[in-house]
Amino acid sequence: MPLPTLFRNRDFTLYWSGVVLSQIGTRGTVAANYFHVYALTDSIAYTGLVGAGQAVALILLSPLGGALADRYDRRRLLQAAQAAALVVALALTVVTFSGAVQAWHVVLSVLFTTAAATFDQPARQALIPALVGRKHIGEAIALLNPSREVAVLLGPLLAGLLIAVGGPELMYLVDVVTYAVLVVVLAFIRTPPLVSGQAPPTSIFASIAEGARYVVRRPLITSLMGLDLSATVLSAYRVLLPAIATDVLAVGATGYGVLSSAPSAGALLATYTIFRVVKDSRRQGRVLLVSTFLYGIAAIGLAQSPVVWLAVGAALLLGAFDAMATTIRHAAVQIDTPDEIRGRVTAFYQMSSRGGPAIGDVAMGAFAGAVGPVLALTLGGIGPMLVALAFWSRPNVVRDYRGVIEDDGAEEPVAPPDARPIASETPGPT
Repeated sequence: MPLPTLFRNRDFTLYWSGVVLSQIGTRGTVAANYFHVYALTDSIAYTGLVGAGQAVALILLSPLGGALADRYDRRRLLQAAQAAALVVALALTVVTFSGAVQAWHVVLSVLFTTAAATFDQPARQALIPALVGRKHIGEAIALLNPSREVAVLLGPLLAGLLIAVGGPELMYLVDVVTYAVLVVVLAFIRTPPLVSGQAPPTSIFASIAEGARYVVRRPLITSLMGLDLSATVLSAYRVLLPAIATDVLAVGATGYGVLSSAPSAGALLATYTIFRVVKDSRRQGRVLLVSTFLYGIAAIGLAQSPVVWLAVGAALLLGAFDAMATTIRHAAVQIDTPDEIRGRVTAFYQMSSRGGPAIGDVAMGAFAGAVGPVLALTLGGIGPMLVALAFWSRPNVVRDYRGVIEDDGAEEPVAPPDARPIASETPGPT
């Protein structure tokens, strides 16, 4: 069975374990950032600046991060990014414990942490095929995504508890520890060298341009980016959760933690179904469109829920549909991309997959500041529904996408046990 085969892979298991732990700290800190800024300012619009910090870093630095991921040892690049984020988390911890923290300190820390993540994410995603082989990319992502959801589930719950006990500084301290653990774990992961069929571009800018040309010429990838943005920008809900929990449902920090974690719980409950769809379904494009449509309905349900238990139920469904759509999109991009350019393509894709929510936080924060969180999210949920219907209405690469099983399915060997980390996958920039 593919599932135990992947977990018998020593390097994948180490990688999976370290990423899950690190993500618990990261996701808990993101939830604490939103709540912290809202507590300091009592402003949804200002809370949206947390997303602005993410958007600026992602848009400016993602292409560079992808280019580096295709030039250097991805494992070492990931280590360096995690170490940089550790320093930022430590600084925010110190300033918060000192009592001198202001809202702009939190927003600035988000900017720097996301800057580090722009180098982290392309290397992290591009490392997966080297660990498991191309045939198992979809299955590996189907396992990593619910693992990420474990982090998004436990992180906000932990943040809510720690905020109630001693303030957000406790969550920030936990984040420091989890970064340190992943840095150490990565030292024990072994990866084979990148095998490229062509000479690398002579400069970083030429490398970035090559990645951009590849993305533009692949209608599947550009269409998936557009579909992703329709959900993450128009239905950005996380920036609204502090206001919904505090002002609409009146459930406080602990209730906010539960509400923030509910989408991840929904994703986890859908894990088996997602895994089977990615592994066996020949209609993944249609499943993707249906999931996107239902995501919009769930967002509307979350906005309109008059009591917390209905809101939690809607958030559970929202997380399940989001996880299905996200897994199919991410796997499709990785499958559609050659290994030697995977870091750059992943970087451009993360400008939508991670930049979209960041931009959505800014837009939704400003919109909700004017019309209120309930109406803002209700109207926002209509967006992905309309986009999904537009894709469904005519033949296109997304609706007709079938997944890796339509390829020849040739097995690729898992990284050999004696593979050793290398100093550089390809020559560095000149």
